[in-house]
Amino acid sequence: MSPAVRSAAAVVALLVVVALGVAGVVLGEADDSPGLQGLGVLLVIGAVVVGVRAARRAGSGAAAAGRDQRSR
Repeated sequence: MSPAVRSAAAVVALLVVVALGVAGVVLGEADDSPGLQGLGVLLVIGAVVVGVRAARRAGSGAAAAGRDQRSR
């Protein structure tokens, strides 16, 4: 699988998890119980953390490759 397809699939997966988390918060509000809202918030926070970590790893690899090419 090419890196572009892999990153696009990761973005789609993260967006789906964020959408599920937002839906959990909204639906949990209708039930007036904090459990589903808490799970929704945890899903959103987890997806954001995973997305930021993946972006940093992808960015640091590209930056390191750029430094290697400039030093030649």
